[in-house]
Amino acid sequence: MQHNFSLQPFNTFGIDVKAKHFARFSNTIELQNQLNTFPQEELLILGGGSNMLFTQDFNGLVLRNEIKGIELLEQNDDQVLIKAGAGENWHAFVQHCIAQNWAGLENLSLIPGSVGASPMQNIGAYGVEIKDVFHELSAYHIDSGETHTFNKEQCQFGYRESVFKRALKNQYIILDVTFALTKNPELRTSYGAIQQELSAKGISNPSIRDISEAVIAIRQSKLPDPKDLGNAGSFFKNPVISLETFAPIQAKYPDVSHYVVSDKEVKLAAGWLIEKAGLKGYREGTCGVHTKQALVLVNYGGSHGQQILDLSTHIIQTIQSQFGVTLEREVNIIPTHESIL
Repeated sequence: MQHNFSLQPFNTFGIDVKAKHFARFSNTIELQNQLNTFPQEELLILGGGSNMLFTQDFNGLVLRNEIKGIELLEQNDDQVLIKAGAGENWHAFVQHCIAQNWAGLENLSLIPGSVGASPMQNIGAYGVEIKDVFHELSAYHIDSGETHTFNKEQCQFGYRESVFKRALKNQYIILDVTFALTKNPELRTSYGAIQQELSAKGISNPSIRDISEAVIAIRQSKLPDPKDLGNAGSFFKNPVISLETFAPIQAKYPDVSHYVVSDKEVKLAAGWLIEKAGLKGYREGTCGVHTKQALVLVNYGGSHGQQILDLSTHIIQTIQSQFGVTLEREVNIIPTHESIL
């Protein structure tokens, strides 16, 4: 257990804040002991630190999940069940599965963070979400000390959502996640620029490794490496709006980037909205909107979390004013700000 501990190395924005108490755990016994040490303190579980923005010091207990291990539970001619500890690095786990020729995760390559955060956020990219390959997870119930198992239905997955961000928020700590992958891949190449990337490489019959490398190349071309430029990936969710709201936007901007969700709803590209509003590359002091990807807010060095939060509020207000659409932050604000836009 460490005290007045800097969290700067443990969040991808590189925000220099301190935790009142900090410790790591690699199994449930260590976790339980640490929780019992400071039972009344506000608690924050830290994984890869890739989807959060600290706006001030954390006046409580921060525990870093370092539960490791990858285990093949069962397999047949078509499917494998593979369990990974919540503290495993997500991209390394994806690459492990690709090396075994187990398909399903290749479109989710190079997403920063840990395995444990993946179902909580229902991470997704290039036409694939965690819910598409999820089997079950184990989670520690903080109040009772019991370990519970959740299947897909119980997780209540939504767009960048799960029950752990809503009804069960701050009640459970994810310990491990089991995925159902396949030996007979159904490749998804139509989303984003994957097909263009494959064509540019002269690949007409891609493997899951080819898909992964294409996704990695695309992400690296558009997204800054947090080691070089502090960021948390996509800062905003792509808004889902009604057809009634969409109609005047499309009339005014025929080139609006969108995806039809149903006969009543359309999903807009938040990055397109931000870029169209003239905010791509916009900068306020030591933070700004990335020059290559408008969905990404960056810390150019020395920025405070509140400055980045204020920048995001400016973006939300601008998009609301210009398009009548309200953007929602995908990144978790720590501590929670109930009153922010």
